[in-house]
Amino acid sequence: MRFPIKFVLALLFTCALAAERPNIVFIFTDDHALQAISAYGSRYAEMAPTPNIDRLAKEGMLFERSYCGNSICGPSRATILTGKHSHLNGFMDNNFSRFDGNQPTFPKMLQKAGYETAVIGKWHLVSNPTGFDHWEVLPGQGSYYNPDFIQMDGSLKRFEGYCTDIVTDKSLDWLKNRKDKSKPFVLMTQQKAPHRNWVPAIRHMDLFDGMDLPEPETLFDDYKNRIGAVAKQKMSIAKDFHWGHDMLLHGKATDPRFTKNDWGNPEYSRMNPMQKKAFDDAYGDENAALIDSLAKGMSDEDLTRWKYQRYIKNYLRTIRAVDENIGRILAYLEESGLAENTIVIYSSDQGFYLGEHGWYDKRWMFEESLAMPFIIRWPGVVKPGVRTKAMIQNIDYAPTFLDVAGAPIPDDIQGKSLVPVLKNEGKTPADWRDAIHYQYSGEHTHAVARHDGIRNDRYKLMRFPATDEWMLFDLEKDPQEMRNVATEQSYAPILKEMRALYASLREKYQISPSTYPDQRWAEKWWKDRWDRKNKEAKDAKDTQVVFLGDSITQAWEDAGKAAWDKHFAPLGALNWGYSGDRTEHLIWRLQNGDIQRVKPKAAVILIGTNNTGQSQRPAAETVAGIQRTLEDLAWKWPDTQIVLMSIFPRAEKADNPLRKINNEINEQLKSLADGKRIHLLDINSAFMDSEGTLNKDLLPDLLHLSPAAYNIWAEALAPKLKELGL
Repeated sequence: MRFPIKFVLALLFTCALAAERPNIVFIFTDDHALQAISAYGSRYAEMAPTPNIDRLAKEGMLFERSYCGNSICGPSRATILTGKHSHLNGFMDNNFSRFDGNQPTFPKMLQKAGYETAVIGKWHLVSNPTGFDHWEVLPGQGSYYNPDFIQMDGSLKRFEGYCTDIVTDKSLDWLKNRKDKSKPFVLMTQQKAPHRNWVPAIRHMDLFDGMDLPEPETLFDDYKNRIGAVAKQKMSIAKDFHWGHDMLLHGKATDPRFTKNDWGNPEYSRMNPMQKKAFDDAYGDENAALIDSLAKGMSDEDLTRWKYQRYIKNYLRTIRAVDENIGRILAYLEESGLAENTIVIYSSDQGFYLGEHGWYDKRWMFEESLAMPFIIRWPGVVKPGVRTKAMIQNIDYAPTFLDVAGAPIPDDIQGKSLVPVLKNEGKTPADWRDAIHYQYSGEHTHAVARHDGIRNDRYKLMRFPATDEWMLFDLEKDPQEMRNVATEQSYAPILKEMRALYASLREKYQISPSTYPDQRWAEKWWKDRWDRKNKEAKDAKDTQVVFLGDSITQAWEDAGKAAWDKHFAPLGALNWGYSGDRTEHLIWRLQNGDIQRVKPKAAVILIGTNNTGQSQRPAAETVAGIQRTLEDLAWKWPDTQIVLMSIFPRAEKADNPLRKINNEINEQLKSLADGKRIHLLDINSAFMDSEGTLNKDLLPDLLHLSPAAYNIWAEALAPKLKELGL
């Protein structure tokens, strides 16, 4: 068969391009602490080495200062996909967030650049993956034993065996049977391990038996010399471990020094008879010995030490399986001839506490959970055995992958490509960052207080907004972060300098009270409305217009109902106004609500007056919050026309300070309207006389609208919507 010369040339070009551009294998675990990796100086290195991870470090580059931007599983993964901090990608926490896969992600961009893409294993972003030619992911946290996997058709399929092995089996199968082997590829192989509840493979259940693994120096931290929130957490080895779920004990707790609401051991209930027998054989005698010791009055200190040993041994046992399976992947890359043109990366979504400060889990900005591993092997580019001190974050992964692939890096990505570091033997470029920013929004889980902060080479500053407290640590003198020096006079100049840097980084990353997403679930009416409005959005059909705003928008259901029924109900309009909301609440609602399912022809936005009235925020800050909303809608509803309302006037006279702030906002809103997709509609003159005095018949309380005022708004808005195609 003869082929046209154009086809042959195109094929040769594609093959040449594929050969030039490296493949990427991104091996990613969950909660793997640096202090449990030999290459990072693990205190368990002699007893529990990680030879295959160490091999990557010997053959590639290890980053000593690698940090996450938000130390929780889902947010870290969303950050890696987007190259943006949590407040911009919309996945703030594991309690409420749902990743909106409509937004730009590096897998989508790599697909456009000609890469074949796959993700296998833990996903943990609620929505299904987008941007992947192949995906097969664990539901939620997934299970260690006989795990279920969500298939691309939405079905759930169970596989017998141990999760770490199965994820690797599936990854190797995809590598061996890719659809188009002329393309370069990126494979994200993502393990559940070593996430809680740390149930090891059968082959490792007896590993470390008879050994006492070393304890951290701060296992019995008394939390003095730091703010009160540090002691109020619920992630203590001594107090907060579960009898069954964490300690793998059967039955009900026989001792009150375990948390009351035990979850049991869900992994045991998933096991087949053979697996259960192996589990009971491995743990039975040790469990019986503990119960006997408890009955004889085991001391608090001895029990904490027992809990620590049970915890750390199981944690390290799950890592043994991870390391073995990394070895399997490396072996296949060599056998198949792929190794020379394949970048291999090992990382984890954040660090973890292995008894430091008496803790397990993460979330805090303390070093053990802030730091995350990043090791990369790139044959022919990265000099083997290099350790770099360049300060990186997980916002840097996406731009690095794009740079490696020769794909353009969007301007709104907040990270920096690591390629200049990789190609320069780990030397830090002159224009590199000298500090990182961290933000944790607070969750119900483990009662860790909301906080954010910054870290540079020597100092770390944390801020706790609920109590307006600060903590400052001198990491050179106090690497274990045992003494807050924020109130010490000798550190006053450092505190001032760090607070200035903190403000600078918040500005750089577009973080302010008006742009940082927030919810109001603590208010029952708000939560009830949230549930009701989400159901409306989920059930909506033929919705042509959505109204987004605060109480003025919400009151279309009250004072404005007659005008709504006449003009907008026939369009299937949805009212997403919430009384008292500010821009940050609207941003959160758009990021997490079922309104994402709706694809309206138009959206009407009126938001910002509560930013002014509740805290007199600067006009520019409120405008930034409105702009953030528009940016979010640009990828959520790219074909939707936006009618941006000028904020309605408030207060009776034109010289009122709050009126002046709203006027400043409205002046700045003009720059956001492009006349193509975003259209500014200003009807404020209809509500006041020529001197700017508000008409109380239209705004009775000098803020909210009367039925007559809603008629004015509707009569002005309806023609505009018709003009936009409704």
